[in-house]
Amino acid sequence: MRVKKMELKNIEFSTEPEDLICYGFDASGHEGKPAIVVWPKSTEDVVRVMKYAFERGIPLVPRGAGTGMTGGAVPSSGAIVLSLEKMNRILEVDSENHNVVVEPGVINGKLQRELEGRGFFYPPDPASMKFCTIGGNVAENAGGPRALKYGVTRDYVMEIETVLPSGELITTGVKTHKGVVGYDLTRLLVGSEGTLGIFTKIRLRFLPLPEEVTTLLAFFKDIEASGKAVAGIISAGIIPRTLEFMDRETIKAVENFKPTGLPTDIDALLLIELDGYPKAIEKDAEKIVDICRGLGAEVEMAADENARQRLWECRRAVSPALYHLNPAKINEDIVVPRNRLSEMLVSLQRLSEQSGIKIVNFGHAGDGNIHVNIMTDREDEEKYKKAQSLVREIFNTVLSLGGTISGEHGIGLTKADYIDMEIKEQELNLMKGIKRLFDPKGILNPGKIFK
Repeated sequence: MRVKKMELKNIEFSTEPEDLICYGFDASGHEGKPAIVVWPKSTEDVVRVMKYAFERGIPLVPRGAGTGMTGGAVPSSGAIVLSLEKMNRILEVDSENHNVVVEPGVINGKLQRELEGRGFFYPPDPASMKFCTIGGNVAENAGGPRALKYGVTRDYVMEIETVLPSGELITTGVKTHKGVVGYDLTRLLVGSEGTLGIFTKIRLRFLPLPEEVTTLLAFFKDIEASGKAVAGIISAGIIPRTLEFMDRETIKAVENFKPTGLPTDIDALLLIELDGYPKAIEKDAEKIVDICRGLGAEVEMAADENARQRLWECRRAVSPALYHLNPAKINEDIVVPRNRLSEMLVSLQRLSEQSGIKIVNFGHAGDGNIHVNIMTDREDEEKYKKAQSLVREIFNTVLSLGGTISGEHGIGLTKADYIDMEIKEQELNLMKGIKRLFDPKGILNPGKIFK
């Protein structure tokens, strides 16, 4: 059914071909063709558009910045794309109770800067934080390097104002730091990938800035040793702020894309960061150096804040560097228990050698989350099919080690074929029942998570 201009009066929208193209894809590389793009500026606008879609049975796809990796924002044919980028205000900062209310289109990095200027910080820090939105982060339950110590987005969401597919408006959660009245609908909505409702206001808790931050780099000649170092650090009772991993091919890709002087003749590196009281982190840093050197690593410490920022620029350049190297790559984000990390890394290395297809790995080693990049070519049909077959093989290994097939990217379109590898039929049917309860007409972000 076509969307009539008259019925969206006073709400900005476009049916221009160039806009439909720009809002028809996300970072997954998948594409769709919407009928219209709508830019609401208030909760009332979202309610009006949602009611319009519900009454006519028109599919509607909410969208943040389009940085998702699994196709969550890719529209089905003829859908309304509801872009929330213009609902981008920080509405309230409560310094006494350490929480903030934002609209869904607020950029993560903007919120970070605003809070840091007041002596606070918001821990979830996805690699795309300079342009991803809080609404998208909540929809995907985004993580980031600091998730090891501080947790993921779900751990900071206190309250959500949500428009249901029918156009009804609900508010879930509490303003307080405790609350156990009824079912926890807020935690259900976080990570629901835009399939249950559209977030219009979000209350997040934040923390005081740590007193000091120390950053270490450990270079390993052997990839298995890097995995053992991760397990050793955690077993020693140390929980770093971040514990990031990059393999040889990732380092080479970054150095070719944005040279920073990293050595390219090593098998892996760990980027380790500690925060807290100076004396405490100095003691932990010494332990980490001993653990890494005991496994044959060379360890360096960032000399100052500028050096630290350069290291993080390098880490955040990984995704664009790999995309620049091969835009057709298949990107997965698996998680295994930390004590099985070495096994997983060795398995990936072996699989790459046996298949003849380059597999590039990096990620949040401290919580066992590896971003696996299968470097394939869509134009070579045989090679691409072979690369796709590796995905199921990788997932089988992950699950056999007690892991999960998605740590922070969600299911979306790209992993919908694999969800039943991890979720049993009975649990999957419960999830589908929840979807039907929220969205009886199946119009909100159809085709995502469930086939």
